[in-house]
Amino acid sequence: MTSEGFNVDPHVKVLDESVVQRARERGLDALVYAPHFTRLSEIRARAERFSDDDLRVYPARELFTGTWQRRRHVLAVGLEEQVPDFLTLDGTMAELRRQEAAVLVPHPGFLSVSLGISELETYRNTIDAIETYNTKFLPHHTRRAERFARETDLPTFASSYAHRTGSIGEVHVSFDRSFDDAEAFAAALRDGEPRRIVHRDGVSHTGRRMLEFAHLGYENSWEKFDRVMLQGTAPTHPDHVAYDGQFDDVKVY
Repeated sequence: MTSEGFNVDPHVKVLDESVVQRARERGLDALVYAPHFTRLSEIRARAERFSDDDLRVYPARELFTGTWQRRRHVLAVGLEEQVPDFLTLDGTMAELRRQEAAVLVPHPGFLSVSLGISELETYRNTIDAIETYNTKFLPHHTRRAERFARETDLPTFASSYAHRTGSIGEVHVSFDRSFDDAEAFAAALRDGEPRRIVHRDGVSHTGRRMLEFAHLGYENSWEKFDRVMLQGTAPTHPDHVAYDGQFDDVKVY
């Protein structure tokens, strides 16, 4: 923790030695690691592998709700049990409430993958914060997310949303105290603990944002979904044996 606070990037997709090195160089104290289509046990193991006293890595899940064509993303921190993708939005939110996870809304209103104002209002009492800035956002996305935050009076956060190592450290949220683990961080989010959003500026920052935005073409492709979800039973598919039919009543596939 620096004199400027405890600096957390609340949403990254990549984690290896180069990510850790860059995070340290950029003054980060913690990362929230939430890769796509990966079970919680595997995320936890990788987060633990790259955590130490200088940089903590909190495991999390960015859950895909609904069908691929009409999916809505929800970021859950502090999960105790695994939750699959492609449940109904209502089913996902009910499970997150049951587990008392911190519920974050990444990139609200963004393209066709996000919660809009109607969903934010519907689940206002379940949601703990909405994202108002990340490296994939263009200026009008930021303005819309900020408007959603004002209209719902929800706390805010920002993240690198890094799918590339170079984006690590471009955005973070600063708190006045440190958090030893994901559960403590989730509790702070649920309690609406004060925070400060920080992001870099300038030509280099703009360039890194454009590279992240360009990554969307692959990230949102049907080919990716077909490969990871429909060709066999993927680890986060609700039909996977690991879930033992627990979510059959709220699955969409």
